[in-house]
Amino acid sequence: MVSLGLVVARFNDSVTEPMAEAAREAAADRDAVVVDEVSVPGAYDSPLAADRLARRDDVDAVAVVGAIVTGDTDHDRVIANATAEKLTDVSLDRDTPVTFGVSGPGMSGAEARERIDKGADAALAAVDLAEALD
Repeated sequence: MVSLGLVVARFNDSVTEPMAEAAREAAADRDAVVVDEVSVPGAYDSPLAADRLARRDDVDAVAVVGAIVTGDTDHDRVIANATAEKLTDVSLDRDTPVTFGVSGPGMSGAEARERIDKGADAALAAVDLAEALD
């Protein structure tokens, strides 16, 4: 059974909470257990939280979910790219799979809500990677 850490970047709760719930349900459907969930204010805070979870012996993989829906600006794209790169670094440094399910950037809140399945995708990818490494 895979033990999963979940980071929930709560910049836009109307999108993020359904994403987190989709991640929890997907993990449960695969008989994975979410052993800890850490909430952070936004995507830019998630690498530190993912690193904290990835250091734990009882966590096999980490899934990060969140939304970047403030618009299609250079700043939004920089945040999304920098977060993804830092999460990759955490995964490699800690030798623990870290996945990132995000809505945005460049989406309205309504468009982002249509992509809440990205939360489930992040959890399933984390479980798949942990099982493949086992």
